[in-house]
Amino acid sequence: MMKITVNKKSAAAAMLIALTMTGSACGSYQAEQKPKANSITPSGAFAGSYYEKSYVTDNQGKFWIPLKPAAASLGYRLKDDSTSGGYAKIGYTDVMYMLKPDSAQVFSLGEKVTLPDAPIRRNGQIYITPTALSKLLQTEVGWNPTTGEINIAPPTDKDKGVMNGTASGKGAPGTLRIQSASNVDTDELIAFAKKFLGVPYDFGAGSYEETKKFDCSSFTRHVFRKFGVDLPRLARDQDNIGRRVNRNDLKAGDLIFFTVPGRFESDAVPGHVGIYIGSGKFIHTWGEPGVQISELDSGYWNNVILHMQRVL
Repeated sequence: MMKITVNKKSAAAAMLIALTMTGSACGSYQAEQKPKANSITPSGAFAGSYYEKSYVTDNQGKFWIPLKPAAASLGYRLKDDSTSGGYAKIGYTDVMYMLKPDSAQVFSLGEKVTLPDAPIRRNGQIYITPTALSKLLQTEVGWNPTTGEINIAPPTDKDKGVMNGTASGKGAPGTLRIQSASNVDTDELIAFAKKFLGVPYDFGAGSYEETKKFDCSSFTRHVFRKFGVDLPRLARDQDNIGRRVNRNDLKAGDLIFFTVPGRFESDAVPGHVGIYIGSGKFIHTWGEPGVQISELDSGYWNNVILHMQRVL
């Protein structure tokens, strides 16, 4: 994102004034406008900005926006299974947020949260109020009902500065080892993981037994569970198990976490996870062809390594 100089107080004041203005009529459309490269939220923070043409205002004056483009503005994908009784799922390679239309109870970064307004379904899409979106994503959302401009600040890593349950700078990181893990044969674990090469990747995949698909963290969880190690569902939570190791100490069976640049205020949030198998390679699932083996010390993945974690 390019650097610009603005008067934050003036920009914030302008946005706050905009928030008090009357919204457009229900279902009306705005003229085509190009999104800004940078924008300002009401508090003066920089944020991504886009223009939403299909917003609506209900008979109580509440402003509603489609959820999918809002998620896409942060680089997230949305998979909507709510039409068949499931959840709509939002995230990058992991599911980070889950919700259902007409329910104020949602899951945000592994926590159950109650939204001020329950999302609704309209014309086949899920709509949400900006205030509810702010609570769902745990970040700041600004909007201008007159122009349809939406500003969403990149979500902040709420665990920033904490490593394995110990605040950085306050002692060595804690070790959360699983008691039975020391008996795991890593050769057997790697051989088991390789049995799934080519299994399709599916964002927010359900259990492998039901779907025959994985996303990145459900794959690592499935492999480790076979050997009595119960990892959490999300990569960011798997990151809290075990202890850090550096590249020189990396061994087969260690987890490798990768950042997703620009998805968060801090790039310290794990967005992808794989299993090191030795010889500078790791096994993971990502897009096509699904479960695959990639090089760790060269190419794309080498540039986005966050850290390595030993759980065995």
